[in-house]
Amino acid sequence: MKVEQISIFLENKSGRLAEVTEILARNNINLRALSLADTADFGIFRLIVSDPAGAAALLKESGFTVGMNEVVAVVVPDRPGGLAGILGTLQGKGINVEYMYAFVQKSEGNAVLIFRFDDADKAIDVLRQGSIRVLSGEEMKKL
Repeated sequence: MKVEQISIFLENKSGRLAEVTEILARNNINLRALSLADTADFGIFRLIVSDPAGAAALLKESGFTVGMNEVVAVVVPDRPGGLAGILGTLQGKGINVEYMYAFVQKSEGNAVLIFRFDDADKAIDVLRQGSIRVLSGEEMKKL
């Protein structure tokens, strides 16, 4: 089960981030998780949203450079060692974590980690074999 993520490339200019969020808000697209990384010249704003295809189309129409890719959303207990347990399950299986970010759910005492793996299908198989819950895109929309 993979989740669609949009990546928006932003110039490091005042107001660009606000412009993205305003476009999404005007079109009733909810942010579920996000990550922002930057360099001296540009930033990459990664988002899990309620309508990935719609968000990507709207942002492209507004002149933003947008990419879509698949990531893996994993439920982990929100306690010390939660991430270590996930990474321990993957260790030695030949799976690389390219990047990750997290958010804490409002209930159930869990967090959700978003991973970009070099081999998402293999990672999903390994995680499931380790009894780790992997969320679908539909489940992410409901959180």
